[in-house]
Amino acid sequence: MIAATGLAALLLAQAIPSADATSGAPSSASAAAPPMPTGAEMTARIEANDAALFWNFFEACDPAAAAPLLHEDFRMLHDLAGVAAASAEEFLAGEHEQCDRRKPGGEDEGYRNRRLLVPGSRTIKQLGDWGALEEAHHTFLEWRGEEKGWVQTGGGRYIHIWQWMPQEARFRLLESLSLDHGAAPQYPPEGAQ
Repeated sequence: MIAATGLAALLLAQAIPSADATSGAPSSASAAAPPMPTGAEMTARIEANDAALFWNFFEACDPAAAAPLLHEDFRMLHDLAGVAAASAEEFLAGEHEQCDRRKPGGEDEGYRNRRLLVPGSRTIKQLGDWGALEEAHHTFLEWRGEEKGWVQTGGGRYIHIWQWMPQEARFRLLESLSLDHGAAPQYPPEGAQ
């Protein structure tokens, strides 16, 4: 797991291409597109992107902060809704609308929700030299006030295809498959100590 400061530094490094301090032009070191990271570095980058993506869409409700993580050709397929978004622009517009409804005076003022990755459920596999496939399970929670706190409301599985963007030296989410939505699984699992 990457510490919060390490996560921020990794995301910042992915978001800002290196430049020559005097001219602002890309440095000679970044003139040639870097190869896609593999192994532990690839896994760390995908995990960091995943954490930032879901944090910004759920708890922070800040789609603009998550926008750089989406490929311009992003598409989301959802088992309950079909094609949930045919482009990054469409997806971000919908997320902006949801977040605006949560603001003071909005119809869902004060609504809070959370997404939690199910520990041990994630796998990340390299796709040639162009991307990575991430698959995991997660659960969803809603804030129900001081008396009840966070209440688990459901769960699902997702498959993400991350494309390496050599000129940007980072991964962007190309496609999201959101599957197996249903009732919240028991947590902790039966028989857990």
